[in-house]
Amino acid sequence: MTLLPRTLLPRTLTQPITQALARWFAKRAPKSDSATLNLRNVYIFFRREGLLFAILLIITFIAGINYGNNLVLGLCFYLISIWLISFHVTFLHISGLHVQLLEVTMAEVGAPVWVTLQVRSESRQPRRQLMFRFEQHQLDQQENSEHEYKRNSKRSRKLLNNDPKLQVLLPRVQDEHIIRLPIMTYKRGQLELPKLTVSTVYPLGIMRAWSYIYFARTAWVYPKPLAFDWQTQYITASLDDLPTSGQYSQHIQGQDDFERLDSYVEGESLARVSWAHVARGQGMLTKHFADPIGHEQSLNYADMPAAHHEQKLAQLAHGAITLGSLGVPFTMQLPNESRTESAIGHDEAFAQACLLRLAQSS
Repeated sequence: MTLLPRTLLPRTLTQPITQALARWFAKRAPKSDSATLNLRNVYIFFRREGLLFAILLIITFIAGINYGNNLVLGLCFYLISIWLISFHVTFLHISGLHVQLLEVTMAEVGAPVWVTLQVRSESRQPRRQLMFRFEQHQLDQQENSEHEYKRNSKRSRKLLNNDPKLQVLLPRVQDEHIIRLPIMTYKRGQLELPKLTVSTVYPLGIMRAWSYIYFARTAWVYPKPLAFDWQTQYITASLDDLPTSGQYSQHIQGQDDFERLDSYVEGESLARVSWAHVARGQGMLTKHFADPIGHEQSLNYADMPAAHHEQKLAQLAHGAITLGSLGVPFTMQLPNESRTESAIGHDEAFAQACLLRLAQSS
C-alpha cells in the first residue's frame, strides 16, 4: 500500500518511496507458510473516505476555537471519540488472526494457480468484513517491459486488484474457515507467491487495517499445451490409431477377457475347467483369460517438430495430457536426462508428474 497519491506526484518520485516501503514491510514479515497477525505486522491508517472525516475534525476544531463556540467544540470532541472507537475496533478485527497455507495447485501458463488457505480465529467475538487477495500487479510488473509497464501498469493494477474474482470477502469469521484464492500466471517455471493482503474497514469505513503475509512455498507452472501432428518418426502410433480401453493388441495372463480353450493339464485348477464341454462329452478343456496391455508410447524432446525450446515443451505437455487421459503407457524423454530416468506410466497421475517435470525443465 502506498500512502502517496500517484495521480499528483510523478512516478520518478513515488517509485523509490514505494520500493523502500515494500522492503520495510517484507522485513517485518519473514516468509513462512503460516502467520499470526499482531502488533508487529498489522498496520492501520485512514481510508480516502476517512481522510475526509479527518478534514472535518480539523475544520470543526478550528471553527470552535476561532468563534469560541462550545457546541462546535463539543461536536468536534464527539467526532474524535467516534474516530478513536473506530480505530480500536478496526484494529481488533484483524489482530490475532491465524492464516496458514494448505495447498498450492499446479497450472498451465495463462491459467490461475489456486491457493488454499486456512483462516482461524480464536476470539470469542466474530470478526467481520475481512478481505483476502494476492497482489496480482507484482506479477504483471515482472512480465512487462519497462516501456509497457509505464504505459499500462496503472490501469492493469487497478483492474486486477479490484477484480472480485481474484479476492475473497468473508462477512463473518469465527473459529475456522477454508478459502481458495487464484494467482494469475504469465510464464512457465517456478512461481513465487506474491504477498497476501488481509484487510478490513469494519465498522465505519473510516480506518483501514491491513497486513501483508509472505509465503515461503512456491508454485509450478507448466507450458500451455500446443497441439501438433502425431507422426511415425517420433511416436509409434498416430493419434487416431492410439488404442483406447479394450483395444490393445497385446495381452498378458489375467482374469479379465476370455482368450482360448486348451486341453486340461494335470495340476491345473478345476475352477478353470469348462464343465459345459465335459457335459457334452468333448473332454476336459481349460479356459484361459488375458488382461490387455497397451503399446508403450515415447514422447521425446528431440523428436518434437517445433523449432523453439518452449514450443517443444508445450508439445510434450499436449502429448502427456492426451496419453494420460487415454490411459496409454508412455515415457517422456527430456534434454539432459538419461533413458534410465524416464519412467513408464499410463494414467493421469503420471501425466501430472510429467507436467511437473516440464515446469521444472531448464
